[in-house]
Amino acid sequence: MYPLKFKKVFKVRTLLCCASALILVTGTLNAQKRHRPLKKILVFSKTAGFRHASISAGKTMFLTKSAAAGYQADTTEDGAVFTQKGLKPYKAVVFLNTTGDVLDSAEQLAFKDFIHKGGGYIGIHAATDTEYDWPWYNKLSGAYFDSHPHPQSPTFHVLDKKFLATRHLPDSLVQKEEIYNFKSVQPGLHYLISVDESTYQGGNMGKFHPISWYHNFEGAEPFILSGAIFQRPMLRLVFSS
Repeated sequence: MYPLKFKKVFKVRTLLCCASALILVTGTLNAQKRHRPLKKILVFSKTAGFRHASISAGKTMFLTKSAAAGYQADTTEDGAVFTQKGLKPYKAVVFLNTTGDVLDSAEQLAFKDFIHKGGGYIGIHAATDTEYDWPWYNKLSGAYFDSHPHPQSPTFHVLDKKFLATRHLPDSLVQKEEIYNFKSVQPGLHYLISVDESTYQGGNMGKFHPISWYHNFEGAEPFILSGAIFQRPMLRLVFSS
């Protein structure tokens, strides 16, 4: 079972990002017995700004591949799910290319409570283009989207080969990508992948430009991925689970 090839870069990016998220969740749930009820994750893709056409493909991947990885994925674009009761069934919440102000004040409080009780958070690509007026979310996600140049093929460097989602990657690789510049980058992030700004045009972060990271935050370990860095070996891991 190998994924279909997509001609458009944005579709490839989202599918690969989602595959990485699948691997992370699989690693968390790998020890469970097959006869036990599947753990659940919530894939949230509400947009209040730019909407990526690839959201549909990302949701489809989660829905079709999740059971083999040992969990059940639910998808929603309704912020009303973000209540204590609504989030209680879920092991983690995935922000899949969300943009803009997607949660009201009550929903924000419920999401904070979910994180404080040990719930997981995975942000995919435009998740950093979300909730600019909510400082807590900036701390959770680790940075905000600033801008991006047109898609190019720069050199990426893998900084941590011990992390579950990067252990099968080469030390460096060239990949066509829409590369985000970030602002309001938070301290204490553990960086996984960076991009070499000397190999493309439009970067504005200088000598060190991260595009993927995780960190410890208020009891959770948020993971952010912006880009199509996770390649075929990782997809095979997910789809053969």
